[in-house]
Amino acid sequence: FCENERICILCVSFFMWKGPLAVDGHDTLFAASELERFSDSYALKIHMRTHSGEKPYRCDQCMKCFSLKGTLNKHTRTHSGEKPYRCDQCMTCFSLKDTLNKHMRSHSGEKPYKCEQCSKRCSRRDALNIHMRTHSSEKPYKCDQCMKCFSLKDTLNIHMRTHSGEKPYKCDQCQMRFSQNNILKNHLRTHTGEKPYRCDQCPKCFSLKGHLKTHMRTHSGEKPYKCDQCTKRFSHGCNLKNHLRTHSGEMPYKCDQCTKRFSRTSSLKTHMRTHSGEKPYRCDQCTKCFSLKGSLKIHLRTHSGEKPYTCDQCTKCFSLKGRLKIHLRTHSAVKPYKCDQCTMRFSQKGTLKIHLRTHSGEKPYKCDQCTMRFSVKGNLKIHMRTHTGEKPYRCDQCPKGFSLKDTLNKHMRTHSGEKPYRCDQCMKCFSLKDTLNKHMRSHSGEKPYKCEQCSKRCSRRDALNIHMRTHSSEKPYKCDQCMKCFSLKDTLNIHMRTHSGEKPFKCDQCQMRFSQNNILKNHLRTHTGEKPYRCDQCPKCFSLKGSLKIHLRTHSVVKPYKCDQCTMRFSQKGTLKIHMRTRSGEKPYKCDQCTMRSSDKGTLKNHMRTHSG
Repeated sequence: FCENERICILCVSFFMWKGPLAVDGHDTLFAASELERFSDSYALKIHMRTHSGEKPYRCDQCMKCFSLKGTLNKHTRTHSGEKPYRCDQCMTCFSLKDTLNKHMRSHSGEKPYKCEQCSKRCSRRDALNIHMRTHSSEKPYKCDQCMKCFSLKDTLNIHMRTHSGEKPYKCDQCQMRFSQNNILKNHLRTHTGEKPYRCDQCPKCFSLKGHLKTHMRTHSGEKPYKCDQCTKRFSHGCNLKNHLRTHSGEMPYKCDQCTKRFSRTSSLKTHMRTHSGEKPYRCDQCTKCFSLKGSLKIHLRTHSGEKPYTCDQCTKCFSLKGRLKIHLRTHSAVKPYKCDQCTMRFSQKGTLKIHLRTHSGEKPYKCDQCTMRFSVKGNLKIHMRTHTGEKPYRCDQCPKGFSLKDTLNKHMRTHSGEKPYRCDQCMKCFSLKDTLNKHMRSHSGEKPYKCEQCSKRCSRRDALNIHMRTHSSEKPYKCDQCMKCFSLKDTLNIHMRTHSGEKPFKCDQCQMRFSQNNILKNHLRTHTGEKPYRCDQCPKCFSLKGSLKIHLRTHSVVKPYKCDQCTMRFSQKGTLKIHMRTRSGEKPYKCDQCTMRSSDKGTLKNHMRTHSG
């Protein structure tokens, strides 16, 4: 070196005595024109250690060595925990004055270091250097186990813990351990409930800065993460990652108690509760518990009546977003879920899943009180009410209760008279859609239900069930007053009126009353003269279908009714009955003006004319 000018001949540097500033790789350099020159050889001596690598000052606790005594003094504070420099604005303490100076910029907002390639400014030089790597894509720190590269040495150190399994940071409240100090800090907020990050657009607060940043996208609508296989965009990077598995089919998370796999760790965690039975979320209004926080949130709407999701095409509101989405398909007629075994399509994935059981015959839901099984869980729940007798749906206009809400809705139409289902061929209206469907078969002639014992076909299943009783002779409905049995409940109800004398159907033209509605209808034809039943073999018309049927036997000479005491046969059952009285001598019809009796009503009627003239 040149003695007069104090210049280092190795790196051509000038020096003034400012302690370590001239040593640590020349952190603070001055232009030659700005330097005052001193005849101080000690500063130059210290500087020469940067070339020779000499580190004469050793720490007696960890054996680290340093080129300056001052640097050793600072280092010993990492052992003693001494932090002599305090921020007068937030009372945070620091072991180094330089660290305090950098910290003060977080209060002042000063950012003296500017990137030359973009407008970003940094409060620290090392932060600027790190930032510059985003432009150069430089990643100088490489993992020697998996060859991953990192732009920061600290990030590499943290990454190495994924290989070693090291978790040096321990929570003193729950004993959990963490690989990073900042993760521990975030975790501690779950104990304290601290949420320091507040949204400036709504009252929500967050325990993590990243969560606030993500939340802000709900206000801005920003979705920076785009799928490169479809057009979908996402506000969260993790949502994109999960979405990509729908393309790849990857399911990396496996349940260790069953064979199920999941694309998300949260889905696996939720699934594990089906094994443990854990339901950590409790309703504070009815004590019900739920395995999912979202399920509790949805349940609370049953108490509040809240329906936040409104259809923009009609006035319907829904408590669940998924139900609104499904409802919108009723407007668009979209049915995206197709059965791969038949041509049927469905608007809901769950409905397709249930439908597939009709092909497989699977019935996973079993009643624990009888042997019945069901393909749908809801059907099992409804079936259980047949055992418990529960009828939770009650009519507010009469005392009737129902086990199904749908049955109550149908019943309410008996009070309102509402008939929303109209036949487009004859304009008849019906209160039930099922009744309309059955009615439509009267126009189409469709008879889908066939008797297995004869060739008869029926348009309705209940009609087939009734017909089957003609083969089995089953008569399950018994009159408790005369012990007569009937195959139909309606027939029993009509029969009961012969005991009670009830005649609820009244003719509005002659005040006559009848026990059956169809008898009233037939009677009304005596006023109108209507004869809708025409013989196709002669010009005769009849007001009753039965009369036409009897008449047709005169053309076919069919006499199905045979007397069991002689060889005579009759085309009408009533004629056989009158004939049987000639055998028995029974004469039930008596003249009220003389002693004459007759075996048939017609003969009595003719006799009465002899009295009237």
